[in-house]
Order: sequence, then C-alpha cells, then structure tokens
Amino acid sequence: MPLAIEAGAHHLAAGNSGHEGRGVTHILITGGNRGLGWAMVDAALERGWRVSLTHRGAADGLPPGVRGFALDVTDHAALAAMASQLGPLDVLINNAGVIGPQRQGALDMDFEGFAQTLAINTLAPLAVAQAVLPNLRAAGRGRVLSISSQMAWMGYAKSDHLAYRASKVALNKVMQGLATELAGEGIAVALVDPGWVRTDMGGAAAELEPGPVARGILDLAARLEPAQSGRFFRHDGTEREF
Repeated sequence: MPLAIEAGAHHLAAGNSGHEGRGVTHILITGGNRGLGWAMVDAALERGWRVSLTHRGAADGLPPGVRGFALDVTDHAALAAMASQLGPLDVLINNAGVIGPQRQGALDMDFEGFAQTLAINTLAPLAVAQAVLPNLRAAGRGRVLSISSQMAWMGYAKSDHLAYRASKVALNKVMQGLATELAGEGIAVALVDPGWVRTDMGGAAAELEPGPVARGILDLAARLEPAQSGRFFRHDGTEREF
C-alpha cells in the first residue's frame, strides 16, 4: 500500500476553484520530487493544476495542495492501490527513470543492472499507465506522456550507456503500442525528448535548464490531441524521428 502524503489542507493549489479539483486539470508525475519531475510540479502549480506525484523514500516539503505517493514504480500492487485513491486523472507524466548501471557497454555489460534499467525505464511506465487507465477514462480526455530521450534515436550508432539507450528505445515502442490500443478511446499517448537537462542525471554540463523544459512539456500535454497520439516530440512541441 503506498503512503499518501497530502501537503496542505486542500487538493487544489491556491487560486483554484471547484469541488475536489473537478474542472481543474489533475496531473500525476512519477518521480516528481526531484530534477525534471520537480520542475514539472512547479510548472503545473503555476497553471493552477491539481498535482499528484510518486516518489521513493521521504519527500519533505511538498508544496501546498500536492499529494505524494511513496512507492516504487515497479511495484504493481502499490500502483493499483495508488490508482484507487487518485480519482479522475487528466494527465499522466511517466517521468521516473534511471541512467543505468556503471558498466553498460556492448562488450562489458552489467546484465542485472540492464534488467533493472529495463524494469524502471520501460516496464514501469506501461504498468503505471495500465494501473491508472480507469482514472484517465473517468476524466474523459486522458493524456499519457512518457519521458524518453534523444539517446533513443535509432540514427545514433553510439554504444555508450547502452542499457539506458535500449530501455528508451523499448519505451518508445511500448508507448507506440499503447497509443494504438487506445486510439478508439480518445486517450492520447506521446513520447517526449526533453533534451540534455541540467539535473542530477543530466549533470552540470547539460545545456538546458529544467524550468523551461518542464513548461514546454506541460504545454504539449495541455494541447495534445488524439490525432497526434503515438508520436515522438521534443520538449518544445516539435515532432522528431524515432
């Protein structure tokens, strides 16, 4: 059972109106307590959206109105328990991910680490989407965005961070398949390449600040239409090749 932590006395951020957030966009961000996820939480609150997030371990100092679920995204029972508490959900952002093991080359692979990377970066986003599908359906116009990577592009022949690259390639295919399955329901599914972002994962040398990237991703989420489902976008909303 995930531990639900609700900061503040209300589900809604300051300035919102409505009963329990209906009429207000409700977004769930996995891995929302740090890095790009945390920037998306800030961006969502700026819009007056109702925010839920998942996190591992302690998540102190959640902003007022943000609901946190302490869970591992690979724990299917915990995901089901979370979904039972969420209510209608407008937007799911599959953001939680790992860079992979220290050894992840084609000639020197930590296979246990590779399997864990796939479990978190590829399998978990599909498991989360399946768990909250009733919540997305209840909202009437659900959208699923999964954070992929420019390193997933098959035009690259680079072999560094191979477990990470492969997990994001597989994520793209899995989400493309989910988009196909949900095409008749009006639930749009898309992949997002955030670029090289200055976070703990991206490192200090990265070229992009998290804030503008986060706002771009939420812009995309807000306007994503079913006709665009199954596509791969940059954080600025332009489409890119798989």
